[in-house]
Amino acid sequence: MRKLFLFIVVLFISTINSLAQLVNNNTKEDESDLYASTKQVNQFIRRFNGEEDLYGKRLYPKDKKYRDVALRKKYLNGLFDLENTNIKAQKDEFIAYVNSTSKPQFFDFYGNNWFAEVSADFLYNGKEQNVVLNFKLEKETGGYKWSFTSAYAGFFEQEFKSAPLTDLKFIEPMSHEIDFMSLDKVFKFHNKQIEHYATKEYSPDYLTMFFREVKKGTLVYESVTDVKFHVFQVENWYFEMKYFNRKGDNSGWLISNLIKIPEKDKASLIKTINHETSN
Repeated sequence: MRKLFLFIVVLFISTINSLAQLVNNNTKEDESDLYASTKQVNQFIRRFNGEEDLYGKRLYPKDKKYRDVALRKKYLNGLFDLENTNIKAQKDEFIAYVNSTSKPQFFDFYGNNWFAEVSADFLYNGKEQNVVLNFKLEKETGGYKWSFTSAYAGFFEQEFKSAPLTDLKFIEPMSHEIDFMSLDKVFKFHNKQIEHYATKEYSPDYLTMFFREVKKGTLVYESVTDVKFHVFQVENWYFEMKYFNRKGDNSGWLISNLIKIPEKDKASLIKTINHETSN
């Protein structure tokens, strides 16, 4: 009986220890996910720059590990959406470039050459529509603020997809001598195609259209549906950041797109992202 009692006690203690170990392991895994997941944009920037240790503690210039090459490499490897196979081909080259000991590249939150893209749902004349809004950080008295830079919506663009003109395609160069009388035909017969009379450099100002419709009350905000960031600060590179809400280390704010691009071509890419067009 005594042996049976001792066996039960030993078994009980062993079970308790196993459960404790299991709980401890689960806690460590949870903590690992917590430390590895990049939950905030500011945290992404600190990790990108090597300004946070592996336990989430912020590092400052006086700290020995501040912007440490080895620490940055460890974090940079985890700042990509690893499920995106298109990124893998250039990931290592990008990491080696930004983490170079001779000319390291950093992400400046208050710097230029990056902006936020916000997709939001609106009601337009009673119908649900999506509008893409872009914002940049602007210096303000006592701090910074996000300011509108552009807007895009399919129903705005549709207004500027009129059929090309079949007869009069320009205002004659001598129209000024007859008080621009040809404008009569332009506004009477081509008012639906008026944009074809603009300069070759003309591009529709969708942001002004957006403001106009909001002020009129025909465009009513409902909610934000998606947020991403476009970053052009790294020389000869562009990357996009998105939030991934999933379990595991590879979650939170991550690099979702990566392109090696010469500095001279970045302006063109920005125009494409902003849906800037010309006739």
